[in-house]
Amino acid sequence: MTAMREPTVRIQKIRKDTVRTRLIIFGALALILLLCSVFCEHLTPYDPYLQDLKNAKAPPSPEHLFGTDRYGRDMLSRVIVGSRTSIFSTLLLVGIVTALGTMVGVFCGWHGKWIDTVLMRISDMFLAFPGLVFAMAVAGVLGGGLQNAIIALVAISWPKYARIARSQTLAQKETPYLNAARLSGSGTWKMIFKHILPNIIGPILVTSMLDIGTMMMELAGLSFLGLGAKPPTAEWGSMMSDARSLLSSVPWVTLAPGFAIFVSVMIFNLLGDTIRDYADPKSRGR
Repeated sequence: MTAMREPTVRIQKIRKDTVRTRLIIFGALALILLLCSVFCEHLTPYDPYLQDLKNAKAPPSPEHLFGTDRYGRDMLSRVIVGSRTSIFSTLLLVGIVTALGTMVGVFCGWHGKWIDTVLMRISDMFLAFPGLVFAMAVAGVLGGGLQNAIIALVAISWPKYARIARSQTLAQKETPYLNAARLSGSGTWKMIFKHILPNIIGPILVTSMLDIGTMMMELAGLSFLGLGAKPPTAEWGSMMSDARSLLSSVPWVTLAPGFAIFVSVMIFNLLGDTIRDYADPKSRGR
């Protein structure tokens, strides 16, 4: 039996080491991306808003690695500065959606009865519409702008987190340790914050990490359609929208922010996948 278990133990150890290595690598890349966003103003080679019409639509060169746009603004500088708006708006959006959906889900799972029925039917109504189409409608009614785009995406995204939190709360609600806490005199808020949330937060955080890339794409999509950030604010989606008419003649103006979105989404998606694998007990050899 010992000889038969040795290959299995070895494979589990290799999986554990691989997942840990991936977590370190992708975590470091995400951290570098965040630091570049925080200190973006100190990393730009030129003023991202300085116009130089004499140098408009200049192709990529050693002086301007990503070329210049129709107003002669350095595209590399605008992409770097745009990272702050794009990335932190996405993280703010994911944070709001996660908090709101978790609160609704825990509330429904804990109290149940007619409140649970009403809120879950409302979530079903939101889930019945195609997400981005619904977000476009909400953002259009609110009048566009980055703040309204975030509100629109919050409105369509919270039901998923609410359902996860509700199902996890229902699973924890009647466990022996929670019955013991109830018998010991713990109040509702104490049981929720001390016992429920710590035991259900894992799947919710994994879901939120996996959603960062999706939310970034959707936020950029609304900006591309004119329902998000407005020019001259440097934001990747609006930068692509502003230059889409130049794609055939001056492609680097559109491709530069598109490449930034691609790299950022890939890093956060790979990090989310790795965190999901790390949270799986099988990947950790348990």
